Amino acid sequence: MTWLGSAVTVVPTEATQQALGYPSLFLLVLIGALVPVVPTGVLVSSAAVVAFHQATISLGMVFLTASLAAFCGDVALYWLGRRGMRSKNGSRWLEAIRSRAPEDRLAQAQEKLAEHGVAVLVLSRLVPAGRIPVMLACLLAKWPTRRFVRGNLPACLAWTVTYQLIGILGGSLFKEPWEGVVAAVVLTVVVSAAPSVWKRVRGPEKA
Repeated sequence: MTWLGSAVTVVPTEATQQALGYPSLFLLVLIGALVPVVPTGVLVSSAAVVAFHQATISLGMVFLTASLAAFCGDVALYWLGRRGMRSKNGSRWLEAIRSRAPEDRLAQAQEKLAEHGVAVLVLSRLVPAGRIPVMLACLLAKWPTRRFVRGNLPACLAWTVTYQLIGILGGSLFKEPWEGVVAAVVLTVVVSAAPSVWKRVRGPEKA
């Protein structure tokens, strides 16, 4: 009877972890896509560490959940931005997008978008602080939502793969999951900060 009791105890625990883990990851990444106050890259990397160490959490499900959440959040924000563009008085969502896109980054995004099109949208999620300026550039270029969706799907998939690989790397370095999470967080911060640090070290570009 001991093994039966153990089995009965384990099944609800695994089911509970999955029932709470995936919806929580989806919700947090979705919120982070709409209002970038949640460090979504850290969330995906940390979830990948947990999945790497625990059989109850699937790396495949983490990938699908995070990709879908990021995609839904981006599309929703773009749709809200388009509504603001069509409105005479704008909208708070459009203003929020504008406030997160500095003029220099927006100008650079518009230039690259005109030259390379959808490819810039795909890369924008991989560049720290690159997503919002490119999204605003798409809005100002009056891209229809359907065109944005086609470019945003591979962007979200590439973004999820990148941060999941960071999590897997962090998880593979240590035996304990919490150590892997710490390593993944550090790696994520380093990857996110590297372009800004390099830009400061290099100094302003000469005309």
